[in-house]
Amino acid sequence: MSNLQIKDIDEQLYQELKQAAADENRSVSQQVLFIIRNYLARRKSVLQEESAVRTLLSLAGSWGDSRSAEEIIQEIRKARRSSNRLSDGL
Repeated sequence: MSNLQIKDIDEQLYQELKQAAADENRSVSQQVLFIIRNYLARRKSVLQEESAVRTLLSLAGSWGDSRSAEEIIQEIRKARRSSNRLSDGL
């Protein structure tokens, strides 16, 4: 296993870390490892979500049609059919 030494840590930050470790019944070293693992797991999850979002955004606006918006709307309206199935209620 590797060792990690942290220098120049702010006293207030260290006290908060120490208190968090005590609250969770961990040593300061265990608490630091817990925080790092959680951070890296969330970071990986966020990066995967961002990748999906980027893919979706790259597709946005990619649909092309030579017709104008009005022509597309007219075609949709012509394709609609009136139905009386629910006119009497459910």
